[in-house]
Amino acid sequence: MSNAAQNAICYDVSNDFFRLWLDRELNYTCALFEAGDDLETAQLRKLRWLSDSARVKPGKRVLDIGCGWGANLAFLARERQVGLATGVTLSPAQGDEIRRRALPNTELVVGDYRDFVPTERYDAVISICMMEHIATPEEARSGEHLELYRDYFRRAHAWTNPGSWFGLQTIIRDRLPRDREDLREIHWVTHEIFPGGISLRLEDVVMSVGPYWEIVEVQMRREHYQRTCAEWLARLRSHEAHIRATYGDQLYQNYDRYLAFCERSFERHYQSLAQFALRRVD
Repeated sequence: MSNAAQNAICYDVSNDFFRLWLDRELNYTCALFEAGDDLETAQLRKLRWLSDSARVKPGKRVLDIGCGWGANLAFLARERQVGLATGVTLSPAQGDEIRRRALPNTELVVGDYRDFVPTERYDAVISICMMEHIATPEEARSGEHLELYRDYFRRAHAWTNPGSWFGLQTIIRDRLPRDREDLREIHWVTHEIFPGGISLRLEDVVMSVGPYWEIVEVQMRREHYQRTCAEWLARLRSHEAHIRATYGDQLYQNYDRYLAFCERSFERHYQSLAQFALRRVD
């Protein structure tokens, strides 16, 4: 299965379907909570942390690798007032949503990041939970994954100016389940919801980031992703009747099962979430 076909299964279900249970800006990644936050506020805090880690300043050129439905592009354009925010996504449906937003000072590339050729270098890079799509489980088992991750960091280095920073967020594999049912659920999610994708080990980033980027800061956000999944699941369930009537029983059941297991996966330390501030090695 091609990367584009895998991506379509993950993200091209329906923009309106995802709009029912994600936050208003359609962030489909871990939020960063503080006491009293709702999901919208926590997602904004996440974007702010990553933008700060990438040292984003007004007027600068910023590349968003794996830009989703454009939540971070909107933040960069409106809140950080960048000179240009370039988003790269494989998903035509996500591209449609970004075009609908008509964001100022942004450009969109619908295609594989490995085919991307910028006309000018960037001052900062942000990539939010995209690395999970770089290597397949088969490539990870054969040991090919590290070179694929290293190529990703090499490209980001080549696309940036000296002095650039990189705000990176990615899901991390932690403990291996000892429960047979949980093992079956991981297999099901991997093949039915995110076919061809695999979470990284923390050491995968450490071993592949050099010689291009230096890790300056790492924050682990496991409990934040557990809460994010719980928020998504509650919103999904609040729209159960509508989703079943509009998209069918199977889609609702699949996503209820998937989000419930994701919440349990973070609770039981099967998965975690890492945020990195990376400095370009010049």
